[in-house]
Amino acid sequence: MEKKTILLACAAGMSTSLLVSKMQKAAEEQGIDADILTVPVSEADDYAANNHIDVLLLGPQVRFMEADFRQKMEPKGVPVGVVPMADYGMMNGAKVLAFASDLMKG
Repeated sequence: MEKKTILLACAAGMSTSLLVSKMQKAAEEQGIDADILTVPVSEADDYAANNHIDVLLLGPQVRFMEADFRQKMEPKGVPVGVVPMADYGMMNGAKVLAFASDLMKG
C-alpha cells in the first residue's frame, strides 16, 4: 500500500495533535504507511491546495463546515469526513484511522 496522507482540521489544531499521535501509533502497529498531520481549519484550504492529501478529516467542533469542504475537495477526489464524537472524545486513534481508511476506499 502506498503512503497515504491524512489531514485533520479542527478549530485551532491543538486538541487534534494528541489524536494524531495516537493515530500514528496505530498506523505503525498495523504496518500502515501514513503521514498524519493536523492544521487549524482556517489553514486547511491552503494546505490542500499546495500539498497532496488522500483524505480530510474534520474535528467534531467544525462539523458545520463539512458541506463546504466536500464541495472544495470533491473535484480533487479527496474524501471528507467528520471524526465521530465518541472516537474523538476518547482519542481512539485506531478507530479514527479505520474511519479514514474507509473514507479512502470510497
